[in-house]
Amino acid sequence: MNMLPAETWTSDFKRVVEAIRYIDAHRLDQPGLDQVAAAVNLSPFHFQRLFTRWAGVSPKRYLGFLTLAHARRMLDGSASILDAALDAGLSGPSRLHDLFVSFEAVTPGEAKRQGADLIIRYGVHPSPFGPCLLGLTDRGVCRLTFLDADADACDEAAQADLARHWPAAALIPAEAETAPYVRRLFLGRNGDDTPLRLHIRGTNFQIKVWEALLNLPQGKLITYSDLARAVGHPRAARAVGNAMNANPVAFCIPCHSVIPVLRGTLDFGDYATGPDRRRAIIAWDAARAEGVAPPAAP
Repeated sequence: MNMLPAETWTSDFKRVVEAIRYIDAHRLDQPGLDQVAAAVNLSPFHFQRLFTRWAGVSPKRYLGFLTLAHARRMLDGSASILDAALDAGLSGPSRLHDLFVSFEAVTPGEAKRQGADLIIRYGVHPSPFGPCLLGLTDRGVCRLTFLDADADACDEAAQADLARHWPAAALIPAEAETAPYVRRLFLGRNGDDTPLRLHIRGTNFQIKVWEALLNLPQGKLITYSDLARAVGHPRAARAVGNAMNANPVAFCIPCHSVIPVLRGTLDFGDYATGPDRRRAIIAWDAARAEGVAPPAAP
């Protein structure tokens, strides 16, 4: 596999974010390749190459995944698909199947101790969506989040994030141990069927919501109200929102796939790490769901 330097992947994502913002601001005009390339200060040729290297698909196809019409198509039928998955286990390809995820909830006693006697090995790595922090215990991945800090400040931001969630845990830098998990998440199994284990804590309701999201087919979207109905609490859309905010492992549990609908309009802005990253991840998922292989990465 061809590997790209970490700084290249990070730079690519910044260009992609610029393109997403430009297209969102000019979506009614349906800008072409030349216009978007000019907006990010690249020639059409170099922009085409950069985008294809980053996303695995052409800019035109990828940017099509970002349109409102495509998002609405992805919403169609999601609730019934999720209902079927909850009723009968897995119903077709899903994130749970594709990642082969299993998770072990933290016990109430462990949660109360706030990580006392727990060792968390962590690393900061480049990802398709900017630098990410991955925390790992002996029982699985306990933290995955995206960092917006400058490169020089990423490690400090990572330690602060982990200390906030696990204040009594011992934190040990271990990028060599966490790197294989990051590659697995963003590049696929590559023949490895070992379960990707998660070690997470949450209320019974939060865990139920997260399990439901793991059963959502990759590339599909769902609304807060449909997700609340699917887990048997049709009036608990606000509680579903709280479960999204409490998700300790971004991307693994696809909270980015839950889209608020306000007065009939889709809202991409309600996401912990920002609307640009949400749009990028949704389009990335859509490309993967169509069978596009993940691009080469560090």
